[in-house]
Amino acid sequence: MKEKVRNALERIRPNLQSDGGDVELVEVTDEGIVKVKLLGACHGCPMSQMTLKMGIQKYLQKEVPGVKDVVSIG
Repeated sequence: MKEKVRNALERIRPNLQSDGGDVELVEVTDEGIVKVKLLGACHGCPMSQMTLKMGIQKYLQKEVPGVKDVVSIG
């Protein structure tokens, strides 16, 4: 599953980078929890939780069966 998540993140990375942000995959747990680190403009942005849940999580759940949640660390 980790490789599928990594590939999916690569497909949405240009959208984040166009706004000055980025995302780094930290871990994919056996329970389907994806842990990421938001970088650049995304780190500390007031809209970062919306980007995380409505953007990244929604996309990953559609593209990678088994993803249950996406959380930001650091």
